[in-house]
Amino acid sequence: MKTSAAAHIRRALLVGVATALTGLTSVGSAHADGLPDPGFEIVQGQTALLVTDPQNDFLSPDGVAWGVVGKNVEANGTVGHIDQLFAAAKATGMPVFVSPHYYYPHDHGWRFEGALEALMHQIGMFDRKGPLTTEGFEGSGADWLGQYKRYINDGQTVVTSPHKVFGPETNDLVLQLRKRGISKVIIAGMSANLCTEAHMRELLEQGFEVMVVTDATAAAQLPGLDGYAAAQANFRMIANHVADTDTTVASIRAARRN
Repeated sequence: MKTSAAAHIRRALLVGVATALTGLTSVGSAHADGLPDPGFEIVQGQTALLVTDPQNDFLSPDGVAWGVVGKNVEANGTVGHIDQLFAAAKATGMPVFVSPHYYYPHDHGWRFEGALEALMHQIGMFDRKGPLTTEGFEGSGADWLGQYKRYINDGQTVVTSPHKVFGPETNDLVLQLRKRGISKVIIAGMSANLCTEAHMRELLEQGFEVMVVTDATAAAQLPGLDGYAAAQANFRMIANHVADTDTTVASIRAARRN
């Protein structure tokens, strides 16, 4: 009798788990990976485009990181895709935020660093003369990629204070988003498994809905280390939704029409 009761309980638990898993995979769109896709609805006035590090050191062949990210940038069409997102957001009145990465002379006095922090400091990535001067900024590695300047320097784009490691914990992005009533964020920019992913993670922790545009980013690819592949797995597992640029641009335009 006891054995029969225990078996009944086990069967009930298994049925319950199976039912829960069936319900889980039925949420949103069906995917071959078995994960749900919660989706992402673009709502006028509540949704913003965020671009991380749209700067020469990442996106220009003259940038100091081009040797490790350039191949992936070109393969993804990252430069053009970021441009498409900027253009669509501006054309539809969607708020645009840029979270840049700058290092000032005092940042080089840090006494310990992670692996890529150390590398960035060694190669002078994102270096500026100081927080209160633009001397030497124009055309430098820290400057915006030239084709984006018409979008970023239009007087409407919110350029946050610089983040110093990878995520927005060290700048005022969350404050700026909340002060403008933004609760949903579309993320693009550089680099996929570092600043882009770190911004995604922190914004989700802060209670925002987040989607990532998978071909409007890129990452370093080194022997045995593929930053882009790592980021794609995490985007899919963590973000509310992922999509390519063409799909995202179409959705931005459709939201404006509605």
